[in-house]
Amino acid sequence: MLKNLFVYGFTLAFLQLLIACGPAPEEAQAVPEDVATVSTETGGDPMAEAKDAEILVVAFGDSLYAGYGLDQKEGFAPELQAALTTAGKDVRVHNAGVSGDTTAAGLRRMDFVLDSLPRKPDLVILGLGGNDLLRGLKPADTRANMEAMVKKLQDRDIEVMLTGMLAPPNLGAKFSDEFNIIYPALAKKYDVALYPFFMDGVVGHPDLFLPDGLHPTAEGIDIIVGKIAPQVGELLKD
Repeated sequence: MLKNLFVYGFTLAFLQLLIACGPAPEEAQAVPEDVATVSTETGGDPMAEAKDAEILVVAFGDSLYAGYGLDQKEGFAPELQAALTTAGKDVRVHNAGVSGDTTAAGLRRMDFVLDSLPRKPDLVILGLGGNDLLRGLKPADTRANMEAMVKKLQDRDIEVMLTGMLAPPNLGAKFSDEFNIIYPALAKKYDVALYPFFMDGVVGHPDLFLPDGLHPTAEGIDIIVGKIAPQVGELLKD
């Protein structure tokens, strides 16, 4: 019980930085000019690399996906790309993470991001919701936004993988129950892959966080990628 309380408390603290380190709400609603041209590698043309690769994956999320506080090659997208490449995949993982994004902001920019890519992605990994918690948005609104994004992707015949978020218990049992069911319920309804909690294996280990105490270090990202990459690899099998 004490261990669970610690993990939940640490999860709440972690969630608080998703807003603190992100743009103001007004800024988060705008589509960044460079959102479709973020490179996962130093040098080269990311759009040309994406076009030439056999497999194109888009990592669509907030600061956890964007690689906040890390060097360019240490974030989630480039590390996932490296892991999949090591596993024998000819893949480019496009970084479409924007710090401070809510599910509403993600929904607003999704078409822009997809239309700016050189071709249709083979997979979109979708992970948003933490900022909704801190802005007090109703779980029903979060679910509606997430569902709209999943439907957009399926309407384009793009495979989807959801990475979930968990509500801390201090928000109340009713709120937590309504929020925590969002990701598994959507995965079941739309028959999409689900990774239940993006920060699994990192939350509860302060040494795996940056000095802000909330965003994962490069070592933390390695753990996250190590857990997620095998599931992504399975989805990318011919």
